[in-house]
Amino acid sequence: MVFAITPESGLKIHTCKGMMMVDPGVVVRVEAISNYSRIYFSNGKTLVVAKVLRWFEEAVGDKRFFRVHRTHLVNSSFIKEYIQNPVRPEGGGTLFLTNGDRIEVSKRRRSLFLKSWYEPMPHSGTPVQYGPSVMP
Repeated sequence: MVFAITPESGLKIHTCKGMMMVDPGVVVRVEAISNYSRIYFSNGKTLVVAKVLRWFEEAVGDKRFFRVHRTHLVNSSFIKEYIQNPVRPEGGGTLFLTNGDRIEVSKRRRSLFLKSWYEPMPHSGTPVQYGPSVMP
């Protein structure tokens, strides 16, 4: 499989059956599985590809995607809530996504994630809030 991301076309995924065009905005998260990655889409489907997570992190290069753990790259558009670990406040926390998934945020990536997540989003100009106030 060969991949390329261009601003005009999105994510191009070449497979043995042809090519698949994917808008990064429909990618909920990417999970590392050894030397493979599983892409989770907003429609509930998944796709396993032969690329490491670091490749996606560099290729997407979009501020709305956060590397919150060594195994997860998350699209901030799908984050519903962040909860800090009540037992170990100095540790990481948990992200709750709009599709119902729970993703652990590592202790080492927590502060950078929270700082980046609270910055104004490029498309809206308003800060994104985290915590219980996000719940509908």
